[in-house]
Formats: sequence, C-alpha cells, structure tokens
Amino acid sequence: MNGQHPQKLVIAVLPGDGIGPEVTAAAVRTLQALGLEAEYTEHNIGWAQWCERGEPLPQATIDAVRAADATLLGAITSKTEREAQAELAPELQGRGLRYRSPIVRLRQQLDLYACLRPARTPPGIDTPHDDVDLLVVRENTEGLYAGVEAYLGEVGPQTQQLAAFDAHFGSRFAGRGEVAATVRIISALACERIARFAFEQAARRGETHVVLADKPNVMRATGAVFVDAARRVADDFANIELVIENVDATAMLIAQSPQRYGVIVADNLFGDILSDVAAGVTGGPGLAASANIGPDAAVFEPVHGSAPDIAGTGSANPIACLRAAAMLAEQLQQPAIARAIDAGIDEVLSAGRVRTPDLGGNATTDQLTDAIIEAALAADPA
Repeated sequence: MNGQHPQKLVIAVLPGDGIGPEVTAAAVRTLQALGLEAEYTEHNIGWAQWCERGEPLPQATIDAVRAADATLLGAITSKTEREAQAELAPELQGRGLRYRSPIVRLRQQLDLYACLRPARTPPGIDTPHDDVDLLVVRENTEGLYAGVEAYLGEVGPQTQQLAAFDAHFGSRFAGRGEVAATVRIISALACERIARFAFEQAARRGETHVVLADKPNVMRATGAVFVDAARRVADDFANIELVIENVDATAMLIAQSPQRYGVIVADNLFGDILSDVAAGVTGGPGLAASANIGPDAAVFEPVHGSAPDIAGTGSANPIACLRAAAMLAEQLQQPAIARAIDAGIDEVLSAGRVRTPDLGGNATTDQLTDAIIEAALAADPA
C-alpha cells in the first residue's frame, strides 16, 4: 500500500421530488449508524429542476453518479409532455425544450442495463401469499422505453415511412384521427447480457429455472430476438432450465401463486409491470426496492413514487429506501451492513409496534427509522 490510506467511498445521493429527500435522509442516517464510512454527496434531479431550469437531469448529476462508488436515489415526479410544458418556467417556454424521465435517461446514458427487483413476503404484514421470494430481472435500456417515438398526426402522406414496417398501415389507421407511434427496440446484445445476468442470479440463489416473460406470439420479431438470445445463454447453464411464458400469463400467476417463481427476466416495460405486480402481493411499493446495475455505475432506489400529497408531513414510510440502502451496501461489499438493515426491518415489522400510517400505525418517518436502526444494531449479522 506504500503507506497510503484506502480511498474513501463516495456515495452520491439524489433526493429528487416529494418524499424523496425524507426517505433518502433516513437511509443515509441508517448507513452511517451501521458504520458505512463514506462521503455522501447530494445532487439535483427531478421535477423542480425541470420547472426551474428546463433540465431534470443536470450534466453535473450525471458526472457525479458516474464518479461515485454507488448512488442512492429518492423519488422522481414525472408527468405528461403537456403538463411538463405548462409547468415550465415562463421564460423557458417556447424554446423547444422537451421533458424526458430523468431516471430513464440516467439508466440509458450510464448503461445501467440490469434492474433487480426483489419481492419477498415481509414478516408481520398481512399479505395474500406466504413464502414468496422472487426476483424480477428487468432489461433497463431498450424496449418501449428506448425513446423511439413520434406524434404522427392524422394518417396521410407524412406517415408513409411506416409502410416499411406495415404494408397495410395507411388502410388500417386512416380515419382514426391522431396517431402516434412508439417503437419497441430489442437487440441481441442487450437480450444476451440481461439473460446472462438473470441466469447468474438464479445460480447464486440455487434456482432450477429462469422464466423469460414476453409476448413472442404477438410481438414476433422482437420476441424472437429475445427468446433466441436467452436460449443461447441457457446453453451455458446446464443445471438451470429456461422457461418461456407469455407475460400476461406470468402476471396472472404472480397474483395467484407467486411461490412458483424464483427468477423472472423480462424487457423494460414488461419487467416494470411484473415487478409492480410482485410488489403488490408482498406488501406494496412502500416496502419494495430496486437496483440499477451497469458496468461502471450502480443506482439504488425505492420503487414508490414521490407521493407529493404527504411530502413534508414526516409520515413517509422509509422502508423501501432502507431496503435500497441494504442493496447498496451489498454492492459495496459490505454484506454485514446489508444483512443488519434487512434484519432490523424484519424485526420491527414483526413486532408491529412502530409503523407509519401506510402500514396502519401513526409513527413518523424518523421514529420508524430510529426503531430500525436500534434493531439493526442489535441484530446478529452472521
């Protein structure tokens, strides 16, 4: 080491909108209490940045996330393009600025291609199913979220470029008024690497199969690319079977019998939907966290929205963000801290004495965080 001290970890914190600042503050306080020594740097992102500056994802924030060892994101408010234009500062209107989700852009620009969404039955919470422990692995950079879309107006000569995709486009859509198109982008490279990520997760968890949830019987071209790529990857994992399911059937079966699933892999939109269904049967979004992993960066976030109706009231449930903080600690090779946070959450939920209003109690964000820290510090991390 030549007498040099190890470089201190840097964790970028992006509080965002609504309750984001409150839950990220709770998560940072928990990490610090459990001994994760790092420099915590705060950066701007979200709706307020758009309204005031016309840019919800400043370049400085992108640079900070790229340079950090890991990033904790709070919550983002997103609205329609019409609402975005109406709420833009008057001096910025009419300049041709267009709103795009900053978290989607962050995932794409930093190639955070793998989204991990675990769903596990929480102790002490009334849920429709017991013994659920599944993981949705979502491709994060392509699909219908790739941003390849256009408002086409009414079908006419200006829309004939779509004939390359559908020879009957004009006759099928003429007379239907306004038409817009969003293109599903699926590439072999993205499909292979997300499938490999899913199989590696399955091997780590001791699973016997990976379910690919898509709609190849309808989306034939893009579905075929995904299925073929997954089959190539499956050849490298002799002990793990690849199972192909139609995504609508997967959604129904998660609702009916989620215990049948271990690891599910899906494209961007389908993975988003399935992970929310899985969260719904395991206590709701207030308990669910996710990781966005790429070759050179990682962003961890709760899956709930910005909840502007309770922002500033001190009643937000911090558990999803604390679960995200546990995943962040795991990424930074601090497994004891990750296990202690999860154990602390489970202990407090099991006891049932300290709960925020969404969980049927009257505790504040700080009170629930304090209880979880106390339980985490007392937990055996082994």
